[in-house]
Amino acid sequence: MEIWIYFTLLAAFMQAIRTAGQKQLGQHLSAMATTSVRYVYALPFAYLYLFILLDIREQSIPSLNDTFLVYALIASVMQIIGTACLVAAFNYRNFAVATSLAKTEAIQVAILGALLFSASLSVLGWLSVIIGVIGVLIVSKVQFTFNDVFKNPGAGFGLASGLGLAITTLLIRESSLALNSDLMISAAVTLVFMITVQSIISLLYVTIQNKQQILVMFSQWRLCLFVGITSVLGSIGWFTAASFQNAAYVKALGQVEFFITLVLTYRIFKERISLKEYVGMFLIMLSVVILLLWA
Repeated sequence: MEIWIYFTLLAAFMQAIRTAGQKQLGQHLSAMATTSVRYVYALPFAYLYLFILLDIREQSIPSLNDTFLVYALIASVMQIIGTACLVAAFNYRNFAVATSLAKTEAIQVAILGALLFSASLSVLGWLSVIIGVIGVLIVSKVQFTFNDVFKNPGAGFGLASGLGLAITTLLIRESSLALNSDLMISAAVTLVFMITVQSIISLLYVTIQNKQQILVMFSQWRLCLFVGITSVLGSIGWFTAASFQNAAYVKALGQVEFFITLVLTYRIFKERISLKEYVGMFLIMLSVVILLLWA
C-alpha cells in the first residue's frame, strides 16, 4: 500500500479515540477550552516528533516563505473554529451523530478542492466520496432541510465543523507543498507551526473568556494529556497523508473513523446502533473499497 494510506488509517483511528476523550473532557470544560487542550497538550510532542524526524532524515527546517505563512495561518484559525463547532455540537446531538455531521467534510473537501485548487478527482473518486457521505448521512438520521438546520443548533454546528475542517485540510496540503521540501519534513513543520499558533490563540481566548478554565485544564491533566497525545498522533497522520495525496482521497478513506466512532458510541457511551446505522456503515465501507481498488 502507498504511504498515505497507512498515515490516513493512523489518523482515523487516533481521531476517533481523541474525539471520545474530548466528549468526556467537555463535561468539565467549555467548548473553546476543550479545543485548546488538543493543541496545548499536543505541542511538546509535536516538537519532539519534528526534531526526531529531522535527525533521522538528516535534514534542516526549510525556509518558511510567504505562501506557507498565509495558508498555514488561515488553516490554524479554521481548525480552531471547526473543532470548537464539533465540541459544541455534542451538547445537542449524541456522539455518533455529531461526528457524522462533521464528516460531511469529505464531500466539502472534494468540492472546494476542485473549485479553489484544481484538485480534480476521477469519476470513481467522486463516486467513492459521494457514497461515503451518503452512508454518513444515513447514519446521522438527520433531515437536512432548511428548517432543521436552523432550528437545531446541533445540526448547524456539525455542518459548520465539517466546513471549517474541510478548508483546514486543503490548506494544510497547500502549506506543506509550499515549502518545496521533503514531504515528511514539510508535513511535520506545518504541524508544529500550526499547533504553536493554535495554542497561543486558544489560550489567549480562554484566558480572556474565563480564567478559571485554565485551572481546570491543569486539574484534569490526565484526560487532557490523553487528548493531547492522541491528537498529535492523529495530526501526524492527517498532515503527512495530505502532503502525499489529494486531500479529498485522504478524507474519503478517513471515513473508516466512523466505524471506530460507532464502537465507542456503543461500548463507552451506551448509545444504541440501529439497522439503519449498519446500512450507513456498509455504504462507508463500499466507498473505501472503491477508493482503494479502483479510484
